Amino acid sequence: MFDCIIVGAGPAGGTAAYHLAKGGKSVVVLEKESLPRYKACSGAVSPQVQQWFDFDFTPAISLKAESVRYTWKMDDPVEVKLDTQEPVWMVQRDVFDHYLIQQAQKQGAEIRDNTAVTGVEFKGDHWQVNTVNGTVEGRYVIAADGATGPMAKWLGFKERKSRLALALEVPKSDTNSKEIHFDFGQVKNGFIWNIPKAEGYSIGLGSLRGGDLKDMEKIVKGYAEKSGLDLSSCKQHEGAICVWEGQEKLHTQNAVLAGEAACVVDPMTAEGIRPSMFSGMKAAEAIQQALAGQADALENYTQVMQQERGTDMSWAAKLAGAFYSFPGIGYKVGVKKPVATQIMLNILCGQLRYSEVVNRAMKRLNPLSGG
Repeated sequence: MFDCIIVGAGPAGGTAAYHLAKGGKSVVVLEKESLPRYKACSGAVSPQVQQWFDFDFTPAISLKAESVRYTWKMDDPVEVKLDTQEPVWMVQRDVFDHYLIQQAQKQGAEIRDNTAVTGVEFKGDHWQVNTVNGTVEGRYVIAADGATGPMAKWLGFKERKSRLALALEVPKSDTNSKEIHFDFGQVKNGFIWNIPKAEGYSIGLGSLRGGDLKDMEKIVKGYAEKSGLDLSSCKQHEGAICVWEGQEKLHTQNAVLAGEAACVVDPMTAEGIRPSMFSGMKAAEAIQQALAGQADALENYTQVMQQERGTDMSWAAKLAGAFYSFPGIGYKVGVKKPVATQIMLNILCGQLRYSEVVNRAMKRLNPLSGG
């Protein structure tokens, strides 16, 4: 019997496994795919995550960005130098996620890939997790199986609403760009990203509000062609994200949700890796406390996530509503101003909260406010 069964080997699952194993708990991670595995994602990671671990992430970082360029429908460009103590990390998700899992293994966590979960049963004081490779028993469960995983439903939570995202992995040309590019105006309630990696570019798009986009493939390929990128040998991936849409209960009997299963994606920027790792860290802390006999440990996990993540995401959602309702104005009065990039960087790096800046930003974005 394991102290904890973690379903999903992404950033949330890997983080939880590392901290639990480092704390001396017996942990098994169940992953349906073969590791390492790819996930459709921009691959931008806040360097803030380094402070949550005692090992160096350098081997898992593909490139560090130095500047960002914005455009409105490929025109009206503005370039901003990234002014942070540590540049934003660009990673390949198969490499980054697997590296994190390997660190958990070094601490004693057991990893079972190619092990899809088929159902769960509570046995009075522990969980029985059924898989294609047999049953696994554990006192506690962390469901970190992503935006479309079945664990939340099986544990009795309401259905997670996921949104489609599309990504193309384009082999690198002769340039050695370290510039991130965001294009606004072509995607309703979202944007196109172009993230440089040492191996190439991750180009993709997603919508953060309203219904799912149509013609995603046409839009992103049109962008790549306008950018002069050769798509003849690119790899296309479809994925899903679970955007934060309000405070939710994240715990049940001897189990918690983490990562995108907990709907942690930023509704303004679509940032998901850092919040997923944060939730994994907090989930591990809660399980450790529960194993030590603290009766309200899992309930406290929900409260911590609501207070430290959800409250600020409510402000992010307000900003997203204003920005994506008037994206043209948002681009002119917000995105184009260099200070806006520095503010978002400070938020990304945990040095600033949305609650500290949203009211002023919304007055600038709302043409009816008179601000």
